[in-house]
Amino acid sequence: MSYREEKRADQAAARAADREDRRLELETQLEAERLRAEEKRADADAKAERERVAAEAKRRQEQADKKQADARKAAKKAASAARRAKQLRWLKANPATLFVAFVMVASIVPAVVSQVGALSGASVHVALAALLAAMLEGGAWAITFMGKQAEDAGRETRKYRIATWATACAAAAVNFWHGLEAYAAHPWVALVLGGSSLFAIYIWDMKTHGSHGQTRAQRLEAKARAAHAKARRKDHKEIAVQADKLVSAMPFGAITEEQAFAAAWRIHTGAEPGLSAELYATATNAVLSLGAAFELGEHVRPELLETGLQAARLNPFAELAQSPGTQAGIGESASQTPAQKPVAGRSDEELDAMLPDALAAAAELVAEGKQISATGLAKKLQIRREDALRLRDRVIEERKLRAA
Repeated sequence: MSYREEKRADQAAARAADREDRRLELETQLEAERLRAEEKRADADAKAERERVAAEAKRRQEQADKKQADARKAAKKAASAARRAKQLRWLKANPATLFVAFVMVASIVPAVVSQVGALSGASVHVALAALLAAMLEGGAWAITFMGKQAEDAGRETRKYRIATWATACAAAAVNFWHGLEAYAAHPWVALVLGGSSLFAIYIWDMKTHGSHGQTRAQRLEAKARAAHAKARRKDHKEIAVQADKLVSAMPFGAITEEQAFAAAWRIHTGAEPGLSAELYATATNAVLSLGAAFELGEHVRPELLETGLQAARLNPFAELAQSPGTQAGIGESASQTPAQKPVAGRSDEELDAMLPDALAAAAELVAEGKQISATGLAKKLQIRREDALRLRDRVIEERKLRAA
């Protein structure tokens, strides 16, 4: 190959290499532009997504804020309605308080104005007159409220009430004196002005302190308590003195007067308050006598049953008494079936031989205040209940014959 051909071949190869380089450069530029375009699209999409998320968050926040605002408005409206309902209920439940407040204002304002006029007419500066009037009228009310606070706390209120009425009387005197000078032709006006302060204090005193005193029921109860205490000391002198000694011997407030009297009663009588050994003995003797009187009624006679029931109703010591059926002699035996011949037991001759012992056992049962029953005879004679049942009928018949 000649030099010229080699040169042409080199030049062609160079041109081909240049074309390839330009092609590669162009492809690189195109790829870079594509990548930049994709990056811009990605940035735009990300920005749009952020804006969408922000808009959604803003919308949700606005909705939440709106709900909170609506809830606050509803709560405020409900609270306002509740306050109005409460005020309405209070007004319906306390009409006296409302009218008392109205009368108080209607009484206080003229009284203060009258006092300012009276003090100003006495060559006192208006400002000083207003302060003095406020001192008189306001002082009475200040002491009144202090007394109410002391009463609620359970403290003595006498000094507060005395101070209240003293201040109110001073204010009333000023108003009355001013009314006489200003309304000489109408002295009743002076009375109204003078009484305005006293009237306002009085109705408030009635409303808060209960100056009307105790109720009728409370007075009757206090009177009955005093009469009871007087009768107790008269009827039970020694026990009352012992109760006083117990109260003074114990720490202050450790026992009440009733507890001390009950303890003193137990010390002197050994029984619960109201009872004594003599009363127990009397009740026991009466029960025994009544049981003996009805011992023949074991075979259930209607008139004896009714008498026993009436006696039970009049018995003051039910815990010592037997049942009405027992007193009438029909307690256990009334439910018992008529005597039947037992399958096995003592013979009639043996029971007849035991009759004297059975009569003695029956007498012991009556003395103990018990009925003549098969169970009682069985225990006394140590025999079977079937034999005692038959023996009881013989004892009843024998006692009836002796009673006749």
